Amino acid sequence: MPRNSFARFAAPAIVSAGRPEVLRSTSARLTALYTAGFALSVLVLGAITLLSTHSALRHQVDRRVRSESQALAQEFRTKGLASVVQSVLEREQARAALDYGLDSPQSQPLAGRLAGFHPPVGWSVLQMKEQDGDIEPVRAFTTRLPGGYRLIVGDAVKRTAGIEMIILQGFGWAFAGVVAIGLIGGYHFTRNVGRRLTNMTAAADAIIQGDLNRRIPVEGAGDDLDRLAGVFNLTLDRISSLMDSLRQVSNDIAHDLRTPLTRLRQRLETIPRLRRPVEQEEAIEGALRDVDAILATFSALLRIAQVGGGTRRAAFRPVDLKDLGLTVVEAFAPSAEDAGQALSFEGDVQAPIIGDAELLTQLLANLVENSLRHAGGHARVVVRTWRGDTACGVCVSDDGPGVPAGERERIFDRFYRLERSRSTPGDGLGLALVAAIARLHDAEIALGDGDQGLEVSVAFAAAQPH
Repeated sequence: MPRNSFARFAAPAIVSAGRPEVLRSTSARLTALYTAGFALSVLVLGAITLLSTHSALRHQVDRRVRSESQALAQEFRTKGLASVVQSVLEREQARAALDYGLDSPQSQPLAGRLAGFHPPVGWSVLQMKEQDGDIEPVRAFTTRLPGGYRLIVGDAVKRTAGIEMIILQGFGWAFAGVVAIGLIGGYHFTRNVGRRLTNMTAAADAIIQGDLNRRIPVEGAGDDLDRLAGVFNLTLDRISSLMDSLRQVSNDIAHDLRTPLTRLRQRLETIPRLRRPVEQEEAIEGALRDVDAILATFSALLRIAQVGGGTRRAAFRPVDLKDLGLTVVEAFAPSAEDAGQALSFEGDVQAPIIGDAELLTQLLANLVENSLRHAGGHARVVVRTWRGDTACGVCVSDDGPGVPAGERERIFDRFYRLERSRSTPGDGLGLALVAAIARLHDAEIALGDGDQGLEVSVAFAAAQPH
């Protein structure tokens, strides 16, 4: 793929249609969306509160006006006109919160600021002129008294309007505060997220350029971006490990297959010079054996690569290590007995795990074959299975010469063979396949001293009962 194809993904600084970069960022859009949402919520809450307050204040004022009207009407019926006139005058002199008016049957004003307006009986809004010339609306209730007199009690609308204005101003400041906090918080959020995404993009671009050791920074906040960076870093670690493994395989193939290929070439070169048919037949058979060995090596490498790729996880099913151990021991026991060796199985409990039965059988077979091949004549090889609270496992031990402590970790490398084992058949890939199968099953391999020999133990997570 050309370099320009990667540049399309690794160049986030491109600005389209002259739009500022900050407006195209997801964090800025989310900030604007949430700020608008909170601001709209404040507006809706303010409107509901204002309407509720207006209704409550009006209901309270109306109740107070009607109560005052009923009290004065009762006073008129019990004490007469003079007493009501006196009460109205006293209330206005005391600058009571309400306004009053009393008209005669002939509509002549008798007392109060509201006298002379002649409103209809019931509720109405009077436009009363103040001393400074301003018109003040008054919500008034008119009551007809005995004898044709009219009593008016009202309250200035501006008193409730002032309270409503205070509430409206409060929500206005709250709206401005929400917007300001949203913008300031969004700025810092956008800058922080943008910085971290820029670091991720820079790391990805470096990886595209070939720096496979580059990793995405993790800030330790434990948030989604940190978890995403951690997943990417684990993926990159896996890719780097596979690349290293590929390079190692290439080097191993070039080094360890050079000898058999050279020997094969020499055999093929000598065949035309051989005169006797028997010698030619032997040379051809030897060449075929070399070809079979080379093909077996490539087949083993391909199987290791397939196992290491993780594609076999789809075949994982419940498996019992005890059953697999018994099967492998029964298969190898006759050949071991013919060679003067003893192969036995120990384990009386089920050891259930989740895995690929075919690959696990291959793992056990390789371990048993490795012990039988290198433990020597009259060796004793034991296969054991065990079960714990959270883990199950299998171990293969022998009483052979064992493996030096300094070389134990290397025996699972491809093509690695101990010096004393180079004269024995094998390609050095059996234990490498064991290690690949163990990694596929997230199992742990431990090496220890068996009965004067070597013990290889493989521990798996136990299958949980349903």
